[in-house]
Amino acid sequence: MFVANSAALSAISAFQKKINATADNIANVRTDGFKRNRIILSEGENGGVKAEVVKDELTNGAIHETYADDTVTETEGSNVDLTDEIESLITARHAYSANLKTLRTANEMLGQLIDIMG
Repeated sequence: MFVANSAALSAISAFQKKINATADNIANVRTDGFKRNRIILSEGENGGVKAEVVKDELTNGAIHETYADDTVTETEGSNVDLTDEIESLITARHAYSANLKTLRTANEMLGQLIDIMG
């Protein structure tokens, strides 16, 4: 029972990191030179979830021209794709909700066990 709580709490924490990284990406979709954050999820201790934030340095943003003082400069935009970020946000939200339900169910089971034992 406590393993379920631990696994659900680590997953909630991991998906919160994913939601935060996605929000940062969306906020910087129009920031020149911004490199998107990616979250790498992996198995943690006792079936838990670990989340690692990694900058996507390999993907380039679109090149556009900027004009200032009669000079043209090519500037790299961000490498954030808004449709990918919305999809990531929806997926993370559902995973976050599923793990909250797991945590609630484990707590209800523990409460029932305590009632039976008492």
